[in-house]
Amino acid sequence: MRTDIFARLDREPEPPKIEVPRMTRTRLALFGGTSAFYLAIVVAVLLSTWLVTLDWKIMLFRPYQQWPEIHGFLDYYVVLGQRGPTAVMVAAWLGWRSWRQHTLRPLLCLGAALLLLNVSVGAVKLGLGRLGPHYATQIGSAELFAGGDIFPSGHTANAVVTWGILAYLATTPRARRYLSALSAVVALGVGLTTVYLGTHWLSDVLLGWAAGLLVLLALPWCEPVLAVAEAWILAARDRVRERLRERRRLVPSLPVASGGPRPGFFPPRPPVPEEPVREPVREPVGLAGGRRTPVTRG
Repeated sequence: MRTDIFARLDREPEPPKIEVPRMTRTRLALFGGTSAFYLAIVVAVLLSTWLVTLDWKIMLFRPYQQWPEIHGFLDYYVVLGQRGPTAVMVAAWLGWRSWRQHTLRPLLCLGAALLLLNVSVGAVKLGLGRLGPHYATQIGSAELFAGGDIFPSGHTANAVVTWGILAYLATTPRARRYLSALSAVVALGVGLTTVYLGTHWLSDVLLGWAAGLLVLLALPWCEPVLAVAEAWILAARDRVRERLRERRRLVPSLPVASGGPRPGFFPPRPPVPEEPVREPVREPVGLAGGRRTPVTRG
């Protein structure tokens, strides 16, 4: 039996018993509180309250000019919130987890979370149409309904969901605590980095944090649907495997001589029998009607 660290990379012989998160009272309370915070941010921006004034003060302060020495590092750090690179990295990790644990749940949870994120955040972005700081036209204005797509921050919400899904799928309480803290730090840093770079207002980031957290809190409601989808996909996989096995049984297994042609999918045609060759009847020379013909000598 292997005891080294590489033994954890082997595939488990049987699917482990994983406790699926439920929509508990605590989670419901967090979902309700986050929803209220989300609504409060939207109302504060719609009414151009003190939050919009704070947005403009930070924008005119121009943090990227105050601390230019960290600009290069934060240009790379903000990639941790981009949907493409982060989705590929996390999907690779969860794909290995799916293979090792004989279950599609990690990948299905990631797909469901990204789908909820795109629909919810994209609808609010297009509905409010807020312009970003670099495209603002009037100082003190909320810049709403102007054809933009900056509110809420997609970078921030994506960082919360993409890295938070690792904590959601953790199998032990200890791993869940560590991954929750790590994902919170990454999401917090990505959001503040977009404010530093001037690509988002502070209120965009606050709403992005709330939007991503709502998606993670709503995932237990999707678990029954994901279980049905996993069962359907695995059943379809088994049907395809059975069809392939049946096709292999129908193909005749013919012996192949060394260096000879390999048998195809169709049996060879039987050889056409050759007609027997008839030899001509030979008669003795000089016999005609059974009598000997006299030979005349000269």
